[in-house]
Amino acid sequence: MTQLQAARDGVITPQMEHVAREEGVPAEQVRAGIADGTIVLPFNVNRPHPVIRAIGKGLKTKVNANFGSSADHEDPEEERRKLEASIEYGADSVMDLSTGPLLNDIRRMSLRHSTVMLGTVPIYEAAQKRGVYAFDEAIFDVVEGQAREGVDYVTVHCGVTKRSIARLDDMPRVCGIVSRGGAVTAAFIRKTGRENPLYERFDRLLEICREHDVTLSLGDGLRPGATADATDPAQLEELFILGELQQRALAAGVQAMIEGPGHVPLDEIAANVQIQKRICHGAPFYVLGPLPTDCGAGYDHITGAIGGAVSAAAGTDMLCYLTPAEHLRLPTVEDVRDGVIATRIAAHCGDVVKRTGRARERDRAMSDARKRLDWERMFELAFDGKKAREFRVNSEDAERAVCSMCGPLCSVNIDNHTDPQYAAEAAAHKRRMFGQEIVERVEGVPKGTL
Repeated sequence: MTQLQAARDGVITPQMEHVAREEGVPAEQVRAGIADGTIVLPFNVNRPHPVIRAIGKGLKTKVNANFGSSADHEDPEEERRKLEASIEYGADSVMDLSTGPLLNDIRRMSLRHSTVMLGTVPIYEAAQKRGVYAFDEAIFDVVEGQAREGVDYVTVHCGVTKRSIARLDDMPRVCGIVSRGGAVTAAFIRKTGRENPLYERFDRLLEICREHDVTLSLGDGLRPGATADATDPAQLEELFILGELQQRALAAGVQAMIEGPGHVPLDEIAANVQIQKRICHGAPFYVLGPLPTDCGAGYDHITGAIGGAVSAAAGTDMLCYLTPAEHLRLPTVEDVRDGVIATRIAAHCGDVVKRTGRARERDRAMSDARKRLDWERMFELAFDGKKAREFRVNSEDAERAVCSMCGPLCSVNIDNHTDPQYAAEAAAHKRRMFGQEIVERVEGVPKGTL
């Protein structure tokens, strides 16, 4: 029985119970969301999952991290380190986007080592086997093979069709098609004159996914790759098709989420989320960025975090990270870390607005720790506690009750000393943290401020 079938039968599975505990919501809320298609719980029955996550309405905004090789840069050991860094720094999901000759080896390594849900883009393997213009001969066998191996969700570009390509051809773009899977599919249609096999034989795809409980991530092959191309007819035409297919998937007992743009100006991001939710019946929305400017090269993890925060606040359910290397080269392990942290911060900002995932409680706890100058608690609550601790340890005031930003003019110390309701608690906390001797011999702090 798949998660969707169980939910529709009124059954709360152990996986649903786990998600409910982690999210702090009723298990019935999770079950009902899966049943009506507003939540997905990717969980392939062929692979163990130490970490279980769900994506969708009323849940914490999730973060996905991509990794994977290309034909120009293949190093399976490096990709393993990227996978491990993604998980260490808090990604809820990972996607193996490998495209080179070793893509099968890297995917199988990923399935062995990933403790979180794992997604793939099967058209990469199909194109590797048969070529761009004949991927249709392999695509269903590839999807089935990856499903048997344990892949939890697959990105499939079913909405790139003759119909949506016609929209693109009627109104040419600045950047054209920037999705690799979208470009391959469009090239196949234009070259052969045939329809996208994933759209034409969508029922076959559903049969495979239902058998292994693989979630469909209906990919946005026509996502805008420039802010000037955002929310154009081709993007919207594809979205209408994905909305239709999401309903067909649900009817067939297959979970489905929708992928989104891309490069979108800041003032259009919320509208894009609202349009998707309306057209796609509230299905979970999984967004790349979005990037509100095209000029962030070298810093696109920041660009993506800015757009991601707005998107998450508007209702997006999962953010796909970007790294500083986006548009420039394959990311390094360090790039992966920076991308995950930046995107987790963006997701958290959205959760503060949506009041999901205990985000406001976490912020309050951090504020309380700062009021107490409780450095250890701050490190625990920070998104990158390791880096925060490193900054603190390497400062001049590592053993003092202040930091080197303000030193003797520490506003928190001054306020705590003059606040009668807090003074006694603050003094006791400092003695616990630093010891009476250190508190008494701090240099440069005016007498009484501690």
